Amino acid sequence: MNKKVLTGAEKKIFQKLNTPQKIQDFINKIPNNFETGGETCQSPRRVLKSRRAHCIEGALLAGAMLNFHGRPALVAHMHTTKEDQDHVITIFKEGDRFGAISKSNHLVLRYRDPVYLNIRELMMSYFHEYWGLKTGHKNLRSYTEPIDIIKKFGESWIIEEEELWNINDFIFHAPHKEMVPKNILRKLRDADKFETQNISKTIEWKK
Repeated sequence: MNKKVLTGAEKKIFQKLNTPQKIQDFINKIPNNFETGGETCQSPRRVLKSRRAHCIEGALLAGAMLNFHGRPALVAHMHTTKEDQDHVITIFKEGDRFGAISKSNHLVLRYRDPVYLNIRELMMSYFHEYWGLKTGHKNLRSYTEPIDIIKKFGESWIIEEEELWNINDFIFHAPHKEMVPKNILRKLRDADKFETQNISKTIEWKK
């Protein structure tokens, strides 16, 4: 990253957050963006100003921060059934193992330590708990390979004041890999009553 694109205050924040763990801790402290004024896809600069972020906004901020410290800015998209919401995470590597930074208001779709041998292993770690809060149906269906957003879009998006719908749309429509064979889908067991009663009530930020 050309660090000159950042203001002095932004650079100080980025400099302190020099590991995926520190970046995750920082993103956890940003209140959830419930988009009460309409849908958004804020740049990292705008997230730092508004102090609000949802999953893709957190993922883009994390990617920019990793790139500031010489790592690639890799994000990946998870596609769900219509009854649920898609999710976007930031991918990082330690040696030959993959981990993820994740902005989520819920208990289970969060940070992943770098213990996964490949992207599919990492993505499958989200599968079991990715179920509908009302139905208990397991809804995760496919994922993208990591997308290097600096290589694809340059660096101007990091400080952009407009919504980043071009990045959002590219990630959403990128080629996805199916997670579950069709003949297995009808055999999936729903989350049980104990799970739905307890996990669904555990959120980090309230509207």
